Amino acid sequence: MRVLISIQLLLCVLFCFSYVSGTIVTIHSNPPANGGSVQTELDNTVSLTCVVDMTAGGDELQWYRSGKLVSLRDGNHLDKSNLCVEPVTRGDNGAIFTCQLKVNTSVNASIQLEVNYAPELNGSEEVWVEEKSNAVLSCDIQAHPPVTVVWKKEDKLLDLSSGGYWTSNNGIIAELSISNAKHGVHQGLYTCETTSSVYGLKSKSFAVIVTDKVMKFPLEPTIAGIVVVFLTVLLAIISRWQKITKCFK
Repeated sequence: MRVLISIQLLLCVLFCFSYVSGTIVTIHSNPPANGGSVQTELDNTVSLTCVVDMTAGGDELQWYRSGKLVSLRDGNHLDKSNLCVEPVTRGDNGAIFTCQLKVNTSVNASIQLEVNYAPELNGSEEVWVEEKSNAVLSCDIQAHPPVTVVWKKEDKLLDLSSGGYWTSNNGIIAELSISNAKHGVHQGLYTCETTSSVYGLKSKSFAVIVTDKVMKFPLEPTIAGIVVVFLTVLLAIISRWQKITKCFK
């Protein structure tokens, strides 16, 4: 009896192994993939179709987007499953879509989206800053492929060593900081300029206007002084109240 059970278990293991090893999951895409990735543009549509080959049918499929389970409609997960990314956004760049068998996650296929988009740079902005104060000019330079950024003043490459300037760039936002602003040094027209072999030249301008420093009214100390004076007068009146009332008798 034990021998018969062992043989049945062995046959089951061999069948399951042959079933899994013979099962293939493939993903077809529109637009077509190139080397495991699909290139597309913003606001386009990407269609993905997952197909199970070499099975008897009835296999349940699952989709994951960068490790998170995608909810599928009924009837869209057996043997063949369709997924549509519409419209394509910046956030879809680099996203990995994986289709796999529910009963055996090792049987899977993946495809990555590569979204091309230019930085959103245009127009101009006025920046008012008091003398001896600080200002920050910010540009949204997020793009794929990444772009090169330079800062200009009056259409000439900005000399960062001239004092009071420093820059930062995290690939998403590029900033030019102005410290201790001065009329003759920092006032003028600044340009955030990006260059790319794909998108060419794009820019945004900033008109920096340095104003005279305004003496700020010391509100809190003034209020505190008024309160002190009021309490002093009130206490003086209370202490002399009897003498004051005699004057009216």
